[in-house]
Amino acid sequence: MLKRVIIILLFLNILLASFIFGYSIARKSYEAGEDSNKPGGSTASPSGDQPAEDTIQEPKDPIKEHIKGMTLEEKIGQMVVVGLEGYNVDEKARKMIEDYKIGGFVLFGRNIKDSGQLLELTNSLKEVNRKNKIPLFISVDEEGGRVTRMPEELKKLPAAGVIGKTGDESYSFEVGRTIAGEIKALGFNMNFAPVLDINSNPKNPVIGDRAFGSEPEVVTRLGVQAMKGIQSEDIIPVVKHFPGHGDTSTDSHVGLPRVDNGLDRLKSFELLPCKKAIENGADAVMVAHILLPEIDPDYPSSLSEIVINDILREDCGFDGVVFTDDITMGAITENYDIGDAAVKSVSAGADIVLVCHGYDREEAVINALKSAVSKGDIPEERLDESLYRILKLKEKYGLADDRIDSVNIEEINSRIDAVLR
Repeated sequence: MLKRVIIILLFLNILLASFIFGYSIARKSYEAGEDSNKPGGSTASPSGDQPAEDTIQEPKDPIKEHIKGMTLEEKIGQMVVVGLEGYNVDEKARKMIEDYKIGGFVLFGRNIKDSGQLLELTNSLKEVNRKNKIPLFISVDEEGGRVTRMPEELKKLPAAGVIGKTGDESYSFEVGRTIAGEIKALGFNMNFAPVLDINSNPKNPVIGDRAFGSEPEVVTRLGVQAMKGIQSEDIIPVVKHFPGHGDTSTDSHVGLPRVDNGLDRLKSFELLPCKKAIENGADAVMVAHILLPEIDPDYPSSLSEIVINDILREDCGFDGVVFTDDITMGAITENYDIGDAAVKSVSAGADIVLVCHGYDREEAVINALKSAVSKGDIPEERLDESLYRILKLKEKYGLADDRIDSVNIEEINSRIDAVLR
């Protein structure tokens, strides 16, 4: 009898030891994640409610996903804004939209006869682009004063220099807001303004009263308010001309200006208004065609990695959209092949090349960029960086190729009268 009891106890001990050993192995396997790696294994947590940490995915960025699906032609097209000839959408402009998937247009006095024609033109550009997935930038240089493209029916607003003499920030805001309101009513969504240059050189042939003044403090205060006024009407302001066109004595429309100021001078003077604008939410910056030999002796600012990347991006902390000034200006065309200049500018960090004149030049820029990517001179990842900024800006301002049925000139003029009073 005793022998039988001993045998039973030994058997029970063996069962108990097996159970404890098996439980220990199972627990270690669970803690090491072995169960989840087996085919058909569970990824549930011990509670059965939540997935394991290594299976949680970050939400996808819709802009990045959109860029992944874009062709090379679509990417390059978005990085070019062009001009057009005449009062209507001709076959060349249509080709820019339909074949080259262009990012936008800039209009000049040569494109504007009266308010009805202008509205029909902007509507037509949007209508042609409606087949594309990305809406157009429809832009203009509307600074007030002598730089205006608006139809004759509209009353004129003062130049920045006139505003500067008042020193009135609210006045500067209201002028900016009113300018934005009138161009918005005519179908625009972007304005190459305000001018943040400091008019420090009396011999300057191109800035003058386009600047708010000759002192950094005045230009900074009033320029930032003008920018905010434009933004308040959901128009994209492009502040200009980085890193400062105020101390030049050559008109970059005809030649390449040279400024012999060093970085210390720029940081303590020319850069102050733009840096403050960036701190206050500047969306886009236009880089000028100015040679600064103390900073980059080889390339003008619009083609300079030192100016665009090192100074504008890193030192000033700007992560918005960088435009070149019009690459068909004499400062570039008298010194560079236009296609090579466009490639150099994008390689240096510019997001959008502005090509205002000449269909052949527009094609040359697009083809040069495409060739540079195909040869590996510009990595496609470099395009994607710019595309992200461009699409993010278009999304921020809710751009859409929607038609505007009519424009009320009397209402716009009443708003201008109110500001002038």
